[in-house]
Amino acid sequence: MWISRGTWPRASPSNSLHHLLEIRTRGKGLYPFTREVAAWVASTKAETGLLTLFIQHTSASLVIQENADPDVVLDLADFFERLAPENDPRYRHDTEGPDDMPAHIRTALTGTSLSIPVIGNRMALGTWQGIYVFEHRSSPQRRSVVLHLMAANERK
Repeated sequence: MWISRGTWPRASPSNSLHHLLEIRTRGKGLYPFTREVAAWVASTKAETGLLTLFIQHTSASLVIQENADPDVVLDLADFFERLAPENDPRYRHDTEGPDDMPAHIRTALTGTSLSIPVIGNRMALGTWQGIYVFEHRSSPQRRSVVLHLMAANERK
């Protein structure tokens, strides 16, 4: 099939916006922060774009998970406790405590970044989806999450 140049999508100018959120945790678990991200996205007035979230740590991760039933995040946390247990004698890295190497493993399995489309000045999350910091360390932490929005300039 032949496509003429006239039908190719044209690139539009874009804006690159960023923001830093600090999420305080109280130890292991999932900490929702969808509202904070949604408020920042709304403040940008961006109609369309792509939002990237990146956590600047190797012992905590970012996940999108169900936010309707609190048992989901509890079951998820319990599963990762069984998957990467503390005090495993096979771990070599233990200089920061028995929870540190399991935290690195859990982060490697879940990830440090998320991408979410922005449509109509809102994140295009599903009805029951929420954004969480998944804390893998036992003690309270301050976690830095970078928000980066590539927003298309709308032509009017």
